[in-house]
Amino acid sequence: MRNTSPLSITLPHDMAAMVKEKVASGEYATESEVIRDGLRALQARDAAVERWLRDEVAKSYDEHKDNPGGAIPARDVMSRLRTAHKARTKSGK
Repeated sequence: MRNTSPLSITLPHDMAAMVKEKVASGEYATESEVIRDGLRALQARDAAVERWLRDEVAKSYDEHKDNPGGAIPARDVMSRLRTAHKARTKSGK
């Protein structure tokens, strides 16, 4: 039984060239390996976003729902961000 499925894809010229360059450089043995590695990276990114949503965003939402008075108004957040940005730009960082 095969563990793979053939798939025909169409890529923009620059992406196709990138895939071919990865194989030509010896970094990957086949074009399929390049695509599989890219898909694994996409899976990892999606999993990281899901963890962030579950562990951080949902937690913050629940905390706010339990104590809405602890929230900082958006205008205050923006004001603090603008002040911090100005300070950083002036210091050359």
